[in-house]
Amino acid sequence: MSLILGALLMTAAADTAPQWSLVIHGGAGVLDRDRVTKEQDAGARAALAQALAAGEAVLAKGGAAVDAVEAAVKVLEDDPHFNAGRGAVFTYEGKNELDAAIMDGRDRSAGAVAGVTRTRHPVSLARAVKDDSPHVFLIADGADTFSREQGLEQVDPSWFATPERRRQLEELKARKVGWFDVDMKYGTVGAVARDADGHVAAATSTGGVTGKRWGRVGDAPLIGAGTYADDRACAVSATGSGEFFIRAGVAHEICARVRFKGDTLQQAADTVMAEVKTLGGSGGVIVTGPTGDVAWSFNTSGMYRGIATSTGRRQVAVYGDEERGGEPGAK
Repeated sequence: MSLILGALLMTAAADTAPQWSLVIHGGAGVLDRDRVTKEQDAGARAALAQALAAGEAVLAKGGAAVDAVEAAVKVLEDDPHFNAGRGAVFTYEGKNELDAAIMDGRDRSAGAVAGVTRTRHPVSLARAVKDDSPHVFLIADGADTFSREQGLEQVDPSWFATPERRRQLEELKARKVGWFDVDMKYGTVGAVARDADGHVAAATSTGGVTGKRWGRVGDAPLIGAGTYADDRACAVSATGSGEFFIRAGVAHEICARVRFKGDTLQQAADTVMAEVKTLGGSGGVIVTGPTGDVAWSFNTSGMYRGIATSTGRRQVAVYGDEERGGEPGAK
């Protein structure tokens, strides 16, 4: 009887497991209801829903996870509510310098760019580095040149600039408040997905932090820090105070805990984010695995985030008191 019951339970679990899963984020930080206007809240939620729809359209047709995360991130790069693509923050010198990465868990192929200035969708440039170059990471003028050679859509740098981001730079300079965003809202965007074939992928895109200097690069484009995907463990995209995420190797550390220690996605994400907090950093992560499980974890008051799965789960959230990741109410 026990063998029959076990087989029935395994069959039931297989029937209820998602065929595909998609998780996205639009940054973490000081996101409290009394600090976010109704217009900002509604606009961000609408953009998150649109990004989920773009990724879902790929996955529902049996498409690859890497295609889904690129599609979702491109939507967020075009929306000025987030610090990526159009709406990216300014450097101290008043420029928009963009970073992105993408990774395919099937073979751990990856591409990344930093300091690019004219590619409308930096995540697609990272994808081109992965697919069409012998390299993993290109920066600045070289990355811009490669983008043009690949025929990717180019825009005038003014495309990325918004009045609100310029105001934040001016406020930072006037107040001399330090090295990070005035509002402590890390608007980096990202997506992780598991496709119907059980493969995972991750992508992340960002404008960095307001007032960054000297060619500063954060965790988002660094494989293993802000972005990582491995079919043997999970896919991770991070957002937050990048220096701390780099020091902790956040994305790879989460995958390593899942792969070698047997942690659940939620356990691994929560443990590593607690370590980031101990170091003095703040932010969050989104995670999905080859079984279709999903999770998110953040040590800030909120994180723009969303989930869609083939089982019909749909959710967009902003504040910390809304349901979290794979374990509702988990801290």
